[in-house]
Amino acid sequence: MSFKIHKQPMNAAALVAVLISASSAMAQSLPPGDIPFGVFDPGGEYSDVQGIAIEHLFLPWEDVFLPSLAEAETYTAERGRALLVTIEPWTWTRDERNSPSVLRNGIANGVYDETMDTVCSALGTLDRPLTIRWAQEMDDESGQFIWAGWEPQDYVDAYKRMIDICRTGAPDASFMWSPLGFENMGDFYPGDDYVDIVGLSVFSLAPWEQQVLGREQSFDDIFAPRYERALAFDKPIMIAELGFVGDADHVAMWDADVRSKTALYPELDAVVYFNQQEVYPWPNDFGLPDWRRTAQTLN
Repeated sequence: MSFKIHKQPMNAAALVAVLISASSAMAQSLPPGDIPFGVFDPGGEYSDVQGIAIEHLFLPWEDVFLPSLAEAETYTAERGRALLVTIEPWTWTRDERNSPSVLRNGIANGVYDETMDTVCSALGTLDRPLTIRWAQEMDDESGQFIWAGWEPQDYVDAYKRMIDICRTGAPDASFMWSPLGFENMGDFYPGDDYVDIVGLSVFSLAPWEQQVLGREQSFDDIFAPRYERALAFDKPIMIAELGFVGDADHVAMWDADVRSKTALYPELDAVVYFNQQEVYPWPNDFGLPDWRRTAQTLN
């Protein structure tokens, strides 16, 4: 089981999230082979790293300075990188606009049509290969996201409406449908015409697993069942968010597994590491896991 949360607001420079490369101190975390590996890295710790294929950005669809996307375009063009952009349908400020009912009813009634068109039109101007991921982890019922835990058909209707609008503003983009990966993920599938790639999330917090599950989880423990569920849709698969925290042995185990075992999943096209601390507490009083590669090893 894994929990994820809303990302913190970023300044324009931090919108450019960089990916992992073999030339950094993180090289030991990379597997051999051709599979692209990356990181969402709002702290810019890997901004000078070479050999990166994708940049991952998170955008709220309100209260964001869209002209700053030009910086991402310049950054990625100079480095020959594609863009993965997650659009989260809320504002950075936590107010009455951020509730499931307001969002759900607003989408159904067309209140957010212009908002989605504005964001996607801005993305559509970027001269980079682009994948758009809207309202991720809709199968998570922990209460972290206001678009998650809906009745499946309500989510499917909202997703399809938003993607139809986004295709007009960004006609050359690909679209990622990105559940957390739970057993009911298929209930939220919007149909083949609306999905170019399936994204999954994979997080391991060893102390939580020891207390709640009775033992630490391996990469295969968490990813394999999610991958098997995703195969049903006959689409390329990406780990859109990856993070793991534990003692030195746990981190070493995950590093080794991610290096060696991704080859066992032939439909897995890429893995993106989530190089940021959580801002929404994990359950059972486990606080805010720090997934950053510089902080993930616990004493």
